[in-house]
Amino acid sequence: MEERLNPRLTASPRSAIRQFAQLAAATPGCISLTLGEPDFPTPLPVCDAAKASLDRGQTHYIPNNGSPALCRAIAAFEAEAHGLTYGPDEVIVTVGATEALFTALLGILEPGDEVLVPTPAFVLYQCIVGIAGGVFVPVDTAKTGFQLTEAQLRAAVTAKTKAIVLNSPNNPTGCVLNEESLAAVAQIAREFDLFVLCDEVYRQLSYAPEIPQFSTRYPDLKDRVLVIQSFSKPYAMTGWRVGYLLADGPVKRQLEKLHQYDVVSTVSFLQEACITALEQDPSPMRETYRRRRDFTLSRLSEMGLPVVRPEGAFYVFPDISEFGLDSGTFCRRMIQEAQVAAVPGFCFGAEGHIRLSYCCDDGVLAEGLARLSRFVDKLREAAR
Repeated sequence: MEERLNPRLTASPRSAIRQFAQLAAATPGCISLTLGEPDFPTPLPVCDAAKASLDRGQTHYIPNNGSPALCRAIAAFEAEAHGLTYGPDEVIVTVGATEALFTALLGILEPGDEVLVPTPAFVLYQCIVGIAGGVFVPVDTAKTGFQLTEAQLRAAVTAKTKAIVLNSPNNPTGCVLNEESLAAVAQIAREFDLFVLCDEVYRQLSYAPEIPQFSTRYPDLKDRVLVIQSFSKPYAMTGWRVGYLLADGPVKRQLEKLHQYDVVSTVSFLQEACITALEQDPSPMRETYRRRRDFTLSRLSEMGLPVVRPEGAFYVFPDISEFGLDSGTFCRRMIQEAQVAAVPGFCFGAEGHIRLSYCCDDGVLAEGLARLSRFVDKLREAAR
């Protein structure tokens, strides 16, 4: 019966990121620098709030879009922290940022609609667009320092373009889109009446005091902006699977139907824990990531591997094109010969690179980079 399944689903590949993580796990002694999994525990007050909710018997249905208290807390947090003017009735609490992205894209796309996505990009965007019957249109930023230009966007946009996806700070590069990039997106969105999906899950893990964000810079475009957020990264809550979607009232009232029919609501006894999470200060984690970033950049420089300096998240995306190997082969050999794992660039639509995650113990990171150094030395020696 497999042949009778939805072909959009059967055509979707399994996550290559997970496949390389699994290959690393199956290799004895391998150090994995693959997944974006914070090595910090979830803050104790957040865990305590969840336990208290259970003790009070908060285990029954809640409103579809999340508890009123959590929706109010999200709206207040975004207004105070980021200057976003969304009311509690413009919030949908979702099962992680993943469900928020599914809800947003399935809600706006009709079959054949095109979505512009700056690459390198997280593979999830392409998969969701495909499942929705849309057309994924990559906009390659590798030659422009991972920034966008109006010329690039104009060359990609067509009469079928429906949306642009922005992810800043970016996974896998850690780069932040600058003012010129955002201005180019705003011009094209206005001119061609496009939605703009702002995936801001790494926003609180930005290393600069202020970073430009589309959702904040262009409040006049609120009617077409969809903001995706998650509790996973800034609060080390990846396993809790809670995020949220912000949208202008009329748009949100339509998108909430998808959320309602898909998951009904998020988990009732996690609502107060998420309110508590919004009260936590992620800066200690962020400063640790900043220190690890600086260490990683220093080691990559010593190895002679070119890399664009990340300004957020916890990834680096060095260039390995000098070795003449495709990124998949490079990463498989690195696992087999050096017992260290990274994610190949092809997973993000960018050959000639690998993604290294530095959200791991300092000692593990140091040893993993030492193994990478020995591996690239070996490849260079073999090429002589």
